[in-house]
Amino acid sequence: MLVLFETAAGFALFKLLDDGKLTNPEQLWRDFETPEAANQAFQKFENMNDAVSSVTAILEGKLSKDLRKFLKDSIDDASIQSEQLAVADQKLGTAINKKIGIKVVSDSTILDLYRGIRQQLDALISDVNSNDISSMALGLSHSLSRYKLKFSPDKVDTMIIQAIGLLDDLDKELNTYSMRVKEWYGWHFPEMSRIVVDNLAYAKVVQKMGFRSNAQKTDFSDILPEDIEKDLKEAAEISMGTEIAEDDILNIRFACDQVVSLSEYRAELFQYLQNRMSAIAPNLTTLVGDLVGARLIAHAGSLMSLAKAPASTVQILGAEKALFRALKTKHDTPKYGLIYHASLVGQAAQKNKGKVARVLATKTSLAARIDALGEEKDTAAEAGRNYRTLVETRLRYLEGRNLSVGSTSHQKMRKFDSKGKSTATYNTSADVSVSMDAEQS
Repeated sequence: MLVLFETAAGFALFKLLDDGKLTNPEQLWRDFETPEAANQAFQKFENMNDAVSSVTAILEGKLSKDLRKFLKDSIDDASIQSEQLAVADQKLGTAINKKIGIKVVSDSTILDLYRGIRQQLDALISDVNSNDISSMALGLSHSLSRYKLKFSPDKVDTMIIQAIGLLDDLDKELNTYSMRVKEWYGWHFPEMSRIVVDNLAYAKVVQKMGFRSNAQKTDFSDILPEDIEKDLKEAAEISMGTEIAEDDILNIRFACDQVVSLSEYRAELFQYLQNRMSAIAPNLTTLVGDLVGARLIAHAGSLMSLAKAPASTVQILGAEKALFRALKTKHDTPKYGLIYHASLVGQAAQKNKGKVARVLATKTSLAARIDALGEEKDTAAEAGRNYRTLVETRLRYLEGRNLSVGSTSHQKMRKFDSKGKSTATYNTSADVSVSMDAEQS
């Protein structure tokens, strides 16, 4: 029996002189106590590229050209008909059997055989020492990892998916903290929530002012406009809020620090998301925007999955619950999902949103395919701009047609009214009036 053993340095072929030893795998290790117990043939990889390509083919269960040439050179035609080849990977064994024709064995006893070979590998392979094998294994693992990252279709989508998910989480956290700060500080200065509406500005004002009694001597020009600052100081003098302790304002300021820091991080994360979307999916970003494009990618799972989806799926992506509920109750299905939040759909009238969403979904699907499958990255987003122009043209046509349809119907109504005036009516000139004198006589 021949044994194929793969190492980081190359392929090794050993010959098991007594096949009957496989019937007692527990004692198989004794045959590998000394390196002289096995004969071998060894083919060393010429460079790291050959090693990566060969190992990648083995991982995929395929027979590489180097391995095929090595087996044909090492095994003659007579041995192919009579010998058996032990292989650890069953898929690789199937590929070898189809390409070369030798009978392949791959079962549990082979694993014990491989364990014995691995123990005496340094002595069995005299061409390479143990240090070289360790260095080659380290270099091969790094190269193989880079290869997997380079050709992984989801490697770039993960950044977008995680960023948009974190952005949504930050929005929820910011809203929670901001509402808590307003409710907490509202006991001391309730009028301030109606004057300073923005959550970030509210937190900065509380940070800077502290107690409302400090409003008159605090400068808010770097936070608020002049008119709002004036209203705030006037309201602080006549506020109906209760007094709070120093510990209260200290903890409120800690909460405001969280709001400010989270807001700053959210701005940085949003800028990062914009840069990633512009680099990875420029056409999709130009067509539907950063946030909508990122949510479409995250909901689909990857840019490749979004590119594979038809336009009808892209149109209702994000409205799956409404779709299944409509199918179950036999009602009208939804016309749009996440794509509803695109600016082009928002510009359309309510009765035209479904039509615009359908057109936009068609172009979105094409833009995603260009970004995912295009051989050259279209960083200028030329296709995305062209698609956006087409959708805008369609939107203007729909809006203008509605106006023309309304004027046409009005003209038809006027024509109908004019016809109504020419219909036969009672002729009052044919009436005969009798005077009162003639009636008395």
